[in-house]
Amino acid sequence: MENRRSFIKKSMLVGAGVALSTGCDKNSKPPSKSVNINRNKKVRIKLATSWPSNFPIMGEGVERFAERVNTISGGSIKIKVHAKNVLVPAFGVFDAASVGAIDAYHSASYYYKGKNEAFNMFTGFPFGMTASEMNAWLDFGGGMELWRELYDKHNLIPFKGGNTNIQMGGWFKKEINTVEDLQGLKMRIPGLGGEVFAKLGVKPIQLPAGEIFISLERNMLDATEWLGPSLDIKMGFAKAAKNYYTGWHEPGSMLSLVFNKKKFNKLSDEQKMMIEMASQEMNAYMSSQFQYENAKALTKIKESDVTIRSFPKPIMEAAKTAMLEVAHEKSSKSPDFKKVWEHAQAFLKENSAWSDIGINAYLNVR
Repeated sequence: MENRRSFIKKSMLVGAGVALSTGCDKNSKPPSKSVNINRNKKVRIKLATSWPSNFPIMGEGVERFAERVNTISGGSIKIKVHAKNVLVPAFGVFDAASVGAIDAYHSASYYYKGKNEAFNMFTGFPFGMTASEMNAWLDFGGGMELWRELYDKHNLIPFKGGNTNIQMGGWFKKEINTVEDLQGLKMRIPGLGGEVFAKLGVKPIQLPAGEIFISLERNMLDATEWLGPSLDIKMGFAKAAKNYYTGWHEPGSMLSLVFNKKKFNKLSDEQKMMIEMASQEMNAYMSSQFQYENAKALTKIKESDVTIRSFPKPIMEAAKTAMLEVAHEKSSKSPDFKKVWEHAQAFLKENSAWSDIGINAYLNVR
């Protein structure tokens, strides 16, 4: 928060200086239509993603972010976006940015829980925060300060990179009626959701986007979750599995836009502010696009031979118990996870009261 206030303060001082220098001289010429105070400090940024080339919404979103930064910076910042496997593998972006092999990346923090279990929390957690709650936690509740504190140890600075809104619970080849039906199922599911499912007998598997469909089609997977109707349809999952379950494990997943600390700190204060503002816009834009595209795609799914289902209540109760067990186990081993988990739980408890009286009550009567 202190860095953001500093950016704003310094930007205002620069603006005031420009106004005084042009306003006090009656012979001065009016400012040009396009003013670029950073025109003599041009920066090139290599940004790698965990997504395939031209990937809808998420890939398109970060490409749009790069274009916006180029425009608002007057060309002083040029970000080149590289799809997965062009510069580094899909899940290699964290390490590559940490050591400075790339300047930035777009991914999801729970892919890197092996570095620190607390990283799970900055994407989201089962039965946790909705998109609006996640945004509030990061912007006003202290979540971003925790995120940056932990990433600083890896020479990284994170920003919000887009929110998927609530995700669906996954595509299953067979109907799930009891916990026993989950035993031994091979399912692509990352993060804490995968660990909760593991407690219920599932064998969670982490795979990048390009490998999921073929694994499901060839029976190397019995089930998979991905995102929501719009991207799930494009991935072709409906061809290989006909039971589509509603979600609980990722109610408002935050993607991550992350910069190498040394590279970012070389930018001017104005350039830093431009990146932060553009990341905020990307976050809002991507969330709106997911809402819009998912609604359209759901109509197509309902017209197909796919059956939309919800997990029975006993399974959900078992999952909630399993989530608490997972959190307790991780808290006992990782002080960082314990710190972030307790912080997020306190925030969620306060915000849930308003969410229940506000949006939940409204949706129940709508």
